[in-house]
Amino acid sequence: MSGVSTGTVDRILHNRGKVSEEAQKKVENVLKEIDYHPNLIARSLALKKNYHFITLIPSFAKGEYWDKLCEGIDKAEQELFSYNVEIERMCFNQYDKSSFDALIPRIEKADCQGVVIATQFRDSVVKLAARLDQLQIPYVLIDAFIENTHCVAYYGTNSYDSGYIAGRLLYEQIRPDENIAIFRFIRKGEMQVTQVTKREEGFRSYLAERNYGGRIYSVQLHADETEKNRSILDAFLEEHREVNAGIIFNSRAHLLGNYFHDKGETFKLIGYDVIDRNVECLNDGSITHLIAQRPEVQGFNCIRALFRHLVLQEKVEQINYMPIDILMKENIKYYNNYI
Repeated sequence: MSGVSTGTVDRILHNRGKVSEEAQKKVENVLKEIDYHPNLIARSLALKKNYHFITLIPSFAKGEYWDKLCEGIDKAEQELFSYNVEIERMCFNQYDKSSFDALIPRIEKADCQGVVIATQFRDSVVKLAARLDQLQIPYVLIDAFIENTHCVAYYGTNSYDSGYIAGRLLYEQIRPDENIAIFRFIRKGEMQVTQVTKREEGFRSYLAERNYGGRIYSVQLHADETEKNRSILDAFLEEHREVNAGIIFNSRAHLLGNYFHDKGETFKLIGYDVIDRNVECLNDGSITHLIAQRPEVQGFNCIRALFRHLVLQEKVEQINYMPIDILMKENIKYYNNYI
């Protein structure tokens, strides 16, 4: 149709070798006319190329936030099976920075074509990203965006704006001078994760803009130490009886919600993420609001982004913000995370 040789068409389609500008235009016009799309399955099978992706995310139990995100990763892997895409999952302890660092040498030595990185520990992620840049291995960030990296894409909420919205949700439930609490789970090696830090910045910014006159207490809790946490909460509430509102910037809101429910305390609590145990607390009133970020969609899209970049050779939008969903008892039954 273009009047040039099949060899010239092949060089243009695969962007290899020199061709004349006239031939290039002729072929491109025909491609546009016939709406040409390559048969990528056939191409992948013909090349016998395998795509090995690694996902570096926190370890999790069934029903937790990262389990939801992995549902999206699993769905993407199933859809891309015909393209010889396989995914290796590496998990670290989200409360121990050293467990993340220990996986960096394994990733450096792995024969992989792309990496998905959960950005819990900023300094460690920057270190890994720099190494992947040297190795020319593309990577996608999830959970929180980290500036000055060369990631192919980021999927997640705008953490600062998410915290800012949380500030408004809590402020509208309290008096302008009422004391409140921020609940945190202590981590080894780094006190706060990237996303939590940015959420808190946004939260405090909203209160500052409203000239909030109360005091913000910080309550430090321990991962998976239920009895110790109950003692800490008992002591805090005994000392600060005036505090009846607060926030936790991660998906463990249900631990606090269950505590207040068991104590028969009326406490205005805001948390994050639509996991089953949080929804139970939302329905029984021990959590007033949940802020959600569609983890299944994040998991699905991060794998698709690597696929589009490597296999389809498409340009991928670098920053992809998820909706910031606000859930209450009255609308939670209508919410879904369908991909």
